[in-house]
Amino acid sequence: MRVVAMASQKGGSGKTTLSGHLAVQAERAGAGPVVLIDLDPQASLADWWNDRAAPYPALARSTMARLAADLEGLRRQGFRLAVIDAPSATSAATQSVVELAELIVIPTRPSPHDLRAVGATADLCARAGKPLLFVVNGAAPDARITGETMLALSRHGTVSPVVIHHRADFATAMIDGGTVTEHDADGRSAAEIEALWRFVSDRLETNFRRTVFAPPSPTGAAAQRPVSGVFGRRGARLPPCAGRSNGEI
Repeated sequence: MRVVAMASQKGGSGKTTLSGHLAVQAERAGAGPVVLIDLDPQASLADWWNDRAAPYPALARSTMARLAADLEGLRRQGFRLAVIDAPSATSAATQSVVELAELIVIPTRPSPHDLRAVGATADLCARAGKPLLFVVNGAAPDARITGETMLALSRHGTVSPVVIHHRADFATAMIDGGTVTEHDADGRSAAEIEALWRFVSDRLETNFRRTVFAPPSPTGAAAQRPVSGVFGRRGARLPPCAGRSNGEI
C-alpha cells in the first residue's frame, strides 16, 4: 500500500480539498481501493466524506498513537493507497505522519505568506529523509506570481508542473461530498485534478523503484488492535475489506 500525506504548516492551503480530490481521482483511475485518514483536528475531510453518496474512497479513523498499526491493518485489508490529511500545525504529530508516508504533498498558495510557511514543512521532510512535492494551489489564471512561486519553491524541492487554479466549482462540488471530476468531468478543474494525479502517481512509482517502503512494524497489543472507528452516518463497523461496499471501515 502506498501512503501519501498532505501536509502544510499554514491553514487554508487547500490540503483537505486536494486530499479528497486526489483520493477520488485515484479510484477513478484504477489505483484503488483507496482509504482516507483525517488527522486534522478540524476534521473537515471527514465531514466532507460523510456527505458523500459514492461508496469510495473509504475513510478510516485513526490517531497518531495508532497510525502505524492502523496503516498496517489497512494494508492487510487490501487497500492499495492511503491518503492522509495531516494536522496543519508543524508539530511532533506532523513529523510522525511524514515519517510514515512515502510521499509528502505540500499544497502552497501563490502568496508571500504561504511561501514563508513552507520552510518548516520542508524541514520535517528533510529530517525524515522523505521526498516532497509542492503543488501550487488556488492560483489566479495568468498571474505572474504563480510562476514566481513555482521558481521559489523549486529551490526547496520538486514542484508539480500541474497548477490548480482557483475556481468556484471546487467549493461547489464539495458542498455535497463531491469533487470537480464527479460534477463536471469535462471541465478545466477536472482536467487539472486528473493531470495532478497522474504526476503524483508517477512520483510514487519513481520513489518505489528507488527504495522499498517499510513502515515500522507494530508489536504487542498494537499489532492486534483492529483498524478503528466509524464516522458519521454510514453505519456500523464492517469486517476486513468490506469497506468497498459502502466506503466505511
